[in-house]
Amino acid sequence: MGRGISKPKQPSVFQEALKKAIPDTTLIWFPQDKDFTSKVKAYNLDYPIVPAAVVRPNTKEEVAAAVKCAAEAGVKVQPRCGGHSFANYCLGGTNGALVIDLANFQKFEMDRKTWKATVGGGTLLKDITNRMHDAGGRAIAHGTCPQVGIGGHATIGGLGPLSRQWGASLDHIREVEVVLADGSIVRANETSNSDLYFAIRGAAASFGIVTEFVFQTRPEPKSTVHYSFTYEIGDWESKAKTFARWQEFVSKPDLDRKFASTLIVTPVGLIVTGTYFGTRAEFDRLELETKLGDRCSKSSIDTFENWVASVLSWAQQEAINFSGGIPAAFYSKSLALKPDTLIPENGLNSLFKYIHEANKGTLIWFVIFDLQGGATNDVPMDATSYAHRDTLYYLQSYAIGHDKVSKTTHNFLEGINNIIQKAMPLVNFGAYPGYVDPYLANGQQEYWGTNYPKLQQVKGVYDPKDIFSNPQSVRLPAKPK
Repeated sequence: MGRGISKPKQPSVFQEALKKAIPDTTLIWFPQDKDFTSKVKAYNLDYPIVPAAVVRPNTKEEVAAAVKCAAEAGVKVQPRCGGHSFANYCLGGTNGALVIDLANFQKFEMDRKTWKATVGGGTLLKDITNRMHDAGGRAIAHGTCPQVGIGGHATIGGLGPLSRQWGASLDHIREVEVVLADGSIVRANETSNSDLYFAIRGAAASFGIVTEFVFQTRPEPKSTVHYSFTYEIGDWESKAKTFARWQEFVSKPDLDRKFASTLIVTPVGLIVTGTYFGTRAEFDRLELETKLGDRCSKSSIDTFENWVASVLSWAQQEAINFSGGIPAAFYSKSLALKPDTLIPENGLNSLFKYIHEANKGTLIWFVIFDLQGGATNDVPMDATSYAHRDTLYYLQSYAIGHDKVSKTTHNFLEGINNIIQKAMPLVNFGAYPGYVDPYLANGQQEYWGTNYPKLQQVKGVYDPKDIFSNPQSVRLPAKPK
C-alpha cells in the first residue's frame, strides 16, 4: 500500500511536463514541497500514500491537460472530490499517482422548467443540499456525511435515507461531462456515449474524471421524523433477538418506502435509528418501538418541517457516531444482504456471541446494518454499472486503530463476515464499492458482480492504457490468444 517510499528531492521529467501543461504552478504540489502533506490530506491514516503530484485545476481544459501529461509519462491518475475513500484510492491507492483535486469545480445552475441541476464535480454534499434548497426547494437522494464529495459519491452509488423512495444518487444523473484518458472532453447520457454513461454510474474512477453532473431533482420533503431507540443490553442473546425483530420488520415486502432505518451495534448495545419521510402520526402507526421489544432504555423522536434542518440533524448524528469524517487509521468491511438471504437464527446467535466475546483490539468499533431496498431495487441490474439492485440492507463494520490498525482488529472484522458467510455457505453476497476493502480476494467481482465483464469491455474502449487506475479498479479485458 505504498509504505516506505522516499519523497523525490529534485523535479522529475514528469513534474517539469506537468508545469508546462498547467503554467499556473500555484495549482500544483509535488512531494518535495513543504506543504505537500497538507494538500494530500490522507483520509485513512493506515494507508500512507505519496502521490506523484496533486493538481487543483480551475477548468476542464486544465484537467484534460493534466491527464494527457500523466498518460504520456505513464503515470496513473485518480480524481478527488471530498477525499473520503476508505483506502485512499482518491490518492491512487498506491504511490506515484497524479491526484486531480476537483475542489474548484463548484458550478451550480438550476433549470426551473425541467428542474434539472447542473453541479460541478467538486461539490460537497452539504453544499448540494443548500444550493438545491435555495434554487427552488429541490433535492436528490444522497448520504448523510456533509463532507463527502458528490464526484465519488454519485459515481459509486450514493446511498442515503431517501434512497428507498428515490433510488441512489446515481439514479438522479441524466448527463455527465467527462475528461477521458486521451485528454478529450465528452458528454455522456442515454443517447450519446451510452456505454460510458453506463460505466460512470457505478465505476467512474476507472474511466475518467467527471467535471460536471446534470441531476434530475425532486421537491424536497416537507416533513420528516427522526427517531432513535437505544438498547443497552448486556447479553448477546437479547441483542440477537432485537436484531431478529428489526430484520423481520424491514424485510416485509410491503414496507412503507417513506421509512428509512439503520441498526448500529456499538460496544455498549444497539441503536435503531433513522428517518420517516412523513408526519409523526404516520410514523406512530408503524409501531416500530413496540415491535422491537420492551428493552429500549432511551428513545428520541423529533419532527422537522424544514428540510435543511433535517439534513443538518443527519450531519450532527453522523459526527456523533462516526467522528464526523475526521482522518484516522481504520478498517472497514461490508456485505450485501438480499430479501432471500436474510441472516438465519443460528447465524444471528453465532454473530452476536462472537461480537460479544471476540478480542477487538480497539475500543472504537461498530457494526452498521443499513436498510436499502425500495426504489433502489426497481432499477434493472444492467441499467447502470452499480450492481447491487437486489440488496435489502448492507452490513458495514468499522474499527479505528491507534496510529495503525492491528492484526487483532482486522481479524475481528473479518470474523464478522466469516460467521455470516458460514451460516449461508451457498450465497454470493457482494460488497458495496463505496466501502472499499483492499483485502478482498476479488474486489472487482464483489463490487460489480454480473456487470463486471461489460465494464471491462468499456474500459478497453475508453481507457486502453489503464490510465485511470487504483488497486481495485476495473481491469482491461484479457487479450485473445
